[in-house]
Amino acid sequence: MAVKYSRQRQVIYNFLMSRKDHPTADVVYQNVRQEYPNISLGTVYRNLTLLTNRGEIQRLQVGDGVDRFDADTSRHCHFICSGCGCVTDLPLDCMEDMLADARKKFDGRIDRQSTYFYGLCRDCLNHSADISERDA
Repeated sequence: MAVKYSRQRQVIYNFLMSRKDHPTADVVYQNVRQEYPNISLGTVYRNLTLLTNRGEIQRLQVGDGVDRFDADTSRHCHFICSGCGCVTDLPLDCMEDMLADARKKFDGRIDRQSTYFYGLCRDCLNHSADISERDA
């Protein structure tokens, strides 16, 4: 079924395309409001859901209870910082091999994959090193 063009949806999509930090719906809403002050949070959520269902963006559920959104729909992993909660793309060359291997070993159909790595980002590592040095 064809979906009618929406300027607000296009602005939401363009905002996501301009970001690499995987914003939440609230961050999308706050930024899109600058161009469309009357847009509601519900409209943002509906359009994010529509874009996700159409495969134009990804919805990430990284374990903090808040959905994040990524306009990069290519197969890639994500790194989630246990310190600050930032979500970063982690492109790995083994992604195709991993999916092919999983499909061979699974008695069923695998349609997609999502892989998350957890640890500390460089900023959090540097911050914890600074604290350790001060405490020493």
